[in-house]
Amino acid sequence: MKKRAWLPRATAGGVVLALGLSLAACGGSSSGSGSGRIHVLVYGDATNKVEKQIVATFNKTSKVKAVLDTIPGADYQQKLQGIISTKQAPDIFYNWGAGSIQPFVKAGLLMPLDSFIAKDPGLKSNFLPSVFNTAVVDGKPYGIPMRGTQPVLLFNNKKVLQDAGISEPTTWDDLLADVKKLKAEGKTPIALGGGDQWPTQMWFEYVYDRIAGPGLFEKALTGDKSAWDSPDSRKALSMLKQLVDAGAFGNNYDSVKFTDGGSPALLATGKAAFELMGSWEYSTEQDANADFTKSDLGYGSFPSMAGGKGNAADVVGNTNNYYSVLKKTKYPDAVMQFLKLQYSDEFVKAHLAIGNLPTTTNTPKFLDTASNPAYLKYQFNLVKQAPSFQLSWDQAYPPSQTTAIHTAVQEFFDGKINADGFIKAMQGLSAS
Repeated sequence: MKKRAWLPRATAGGVVLALGLSLAACGGSSSGSGSGRIHVLVYGDATNKVEKQIVATFNKTSKVKAVLDTIPGADYQQKLQGIISTKQAPDIFYNWGAGSIQPFVKAGLLMPLDSFIAKDPGLKSNFLPSVFNTAVVDGKPYGIPMRGTQPVLLFNNKKVLQDAGISEPTTWDDLLADVKKLKAEGKTPIALGGGDQWPTQMWFEYVYDRIAGPGLFEKALTGDKSAWDSPDSRKALSMLKQLVDAGAFGNNYDSVKFTDGGSPALLATGKAAFELMGSWEYSTEQDANADFTKSDLGYGSFPSMAGGKGNAADVVGNTNNYYSVLKKTKYPDAVMQFLKLQYSDEFVKAHLAIGNLPTTTNTPKFLDTASNPAYLKYQFNLVKQAPSFQLSWDQAYPPSQTTAIHTAVQEFFDGKINADGFIKAMQGLSAS
């Protein structure tokens, strides 16, 4: 959503067929006008209803028509890589910013958007700078924010917490105490879609931030491998092991996935009390379990950790998702007009209606119109006030490193590797 992270709506086989048929006409290098098509490829999930709406709005006035194509769940990144340098490549595609598109930039496949911005400065000025800059590579912009900011929050089932006589944990010790009590109540304390691996990664991101501050990961991204073997790194790993050994996630978490609705269902049905997940959890639960979302879905920030160097107000997650443009599109003028809709009032209101928080400068004036104003305002203030917003590890690193990261976090949780094994795996990553 990750990510990698939303509930898929179609089978992978059906999408492959659709892509083979509908994207076949894409490609070329000439600028054009008149009739034709631009293909917009996005991650398939509950948020696609907004993308369909924006495409329909664009098609009302444009001679060049936009076609929306989707790839669901964990298949997105792999299938994108498989088609991006072929005739099936889309004109515009969804991504997670600089880390995820860096290989495509180096291969000369993407269009830098500075010429678009020169024609319409609003393509930059209408977005929060820290978010817009996440898609800048080698000093040039390659992406336009196209969904909402996605901080990772600790969601809860308010009824389960109330029945167990506990409240939202504000410290790590609170969380451990809650785990103990929930286990005694026969609950799985924390739902975890370990089968997807990236939800497990979120626990590492926050614990590392709280113990070491954002500097450790920033140092690692520069290629300094000593960061992973630092005392702070080893302390973070010991805290994670403490949580796993306490039974916080039960015994079957690797058999559960977020992408097929498994872990959200555990939270919604009261079989689990907590789930650490990106802010898209709200729209996912709203789509699948509307009554639960309205009455019992709670949320809060990740607990503080005594003695840690990180600020308790820090957040991790995805600053946003982005639309990038293939250099060979036949219709750059139409593409530019489509991108301009991503800061329109219609775009903002549509995302707010499903619980997403756009990062446009006009967002605040619409917060009271959202499906859950309190939730969106909480997120907005959380992101606005965060001293650090750390990008998800598997998005900060290039896609070629994703499998290695996911394998390391899963194997550490499963006890297949110890701290030394995890450190060795992370030291093997390449940031370029």
